[in-house]
Amino acid sequence: MTGLASTHLFDMTVVVDPIYDYGATPVAERDVAIVQGGRFQGPRMRGVIMPGGSDWRMTRADGVIRLDVRLVLQTDDQALIGVSYIGLRHGPPEVMARLGRGEAVDPSLYYFRVAPFFETAAPKYAWLNTVIAIGIGDRQPSGPVYRFYLVD
Repeated sequence: MTGLASTHLFDMTVVVDPIYDYGATPVAERDVAIVQGGRFQGPRMRGVIMPGGSDWRMTRADGVIRLDVRLVLQTDDQALIGVSYIGLRHGPPEVMARLGRGEAVDPSLYYFRVAPFFETAAPKYAWLNTVIAIGIGDRQPSGPVYRFYLVD
């Protein structure tokens, strides 16, 4: 066994609006953020986030937000890549309240990690179908910003 190593894949800025809050279900507080677009850029790929994706979020009883996201990326050379990820965001109650009000908060004050999986038919990007990645997030007022890494 070796230690865990990673390589920068790309950075991604997601624009979300609107957010539909449908309240307390028997499981958790639920809302859905609709993805309007965004961009991604890295050493091996860059492009846009297509509109229409969504983030189905639940806030658990312990205050942890669980994300369940589906997006379509379109590279600058027109390849389509599906990406889905689950993640967790949590922190001290006062920090989470500031994020909930749409304030910019230093990302070192809270935990925001995601586990993305990719799917594409594009031969140039087929390597994405075979990798594990992780992402570190920063929730900005307009939507999340991520840095994704390939696990080597």
